[in-house]
Amino acid sequence: MPSFLETERLILRPFTEADVDHLTDLDSDPEVMRFLNGGRPTPRGTVRARVLPRLLHHHPSIGTRGFWAAEEKSTERFLGWFEFRPLADTGPVVVELGYRLRRTGWGSGYATEGSRALIRKGFTDLGVQRVVANTMAVNTRSRRVMEKSGLTHVRTCFGDWPDAIEGSEHGEVEYALTRADWELRRMDGTD
Repeated sequence: MPSFLETERLILRPFTEADVDHLTDLDSDPEVMRFLNGGRPTPRGTVRARVLPRLLHHHPSIGTRGFWAAEEKSTERFLGWFEFRPLADTGPVVVELGYRLRRTGWGSGYATEGSRALIRKGFTDLGVQRVVANTMAVNTRSRRVMEKSGLTHVRTCFGDWPDAIEGSEHGEVEYALTRADWELRRMDGTD
């Protein structure tokens, strides 16, 4: 299957129906799901009926999908996924960056590598003007990836979460990067 994007160590490819087992395995790890739903696994039936169709959705505004399976280039091992989808199907002005990787890939720089490549592609090829990302305030690993990818903290939100999980009392953080700021950093050599 043709890839959407390749980096030094990663292949980002479109999802297929054959990825149900990969996704079920990924969402069955309590540590992977800790900051998403408190660590509960996603049942296979839910992955097939609700998760996979979302990952297969084509976004006309960017001419492609918004989620990609991430594989380690050297082994073709499934690592997880990356999200880079427009917040509105009317245009690619603002996209949301996200990632969910297996624990075996944590600490290897894969999340930062994939995020930086998607940001570069978005600003150079897809007409993106702003990238946003969100996580729980206590998710320090994900916040660090956002920072290393060039995004900066914009705000912290507090809400009445319907399914509060440990740490949600500290709020959710939003990070962002504009195309103009990204271009300035490239010119300064800081990206």
